[in-house]
Amino acid sequence: MLNITKFREAKSLKITLEGRFDTGTAPQLEEIVRTELADVETLIFDFAKLEYISSAGLRVLLAAQKIMNKQGRMVVKNVSDEVKEIFEVTGFTDILTLE
Repeated sequence: MLNITKFREAKSLKITLEGRFDTGTAPQLEEIVRTELADVETLIFDFAKLEYISSAGLRVLLAAQKIMNKQGRMVVKNVSDEVKEIFEVTGFTDILTLE
């Protein structure tokens, strides 16, 4: 299960993920990325309560990063040690801006 909370302020969008970001839940965030990033200049993901991310979740993050490379910046905050290890093994620490 994945809970997604969105907070929008001007051209900034903060998305908080809570739970498991996997094959079953990735389409939820994929829909947001596809429909809500058009005028966003700053995209912030808060992973403080994210327990797990699968390759399907990584694919959605990569798609969001590609969009934001063209129109602004994307930051991933509060990454747990478990999720950070997945980012390190897959090379995503070189792709994403982690804070």
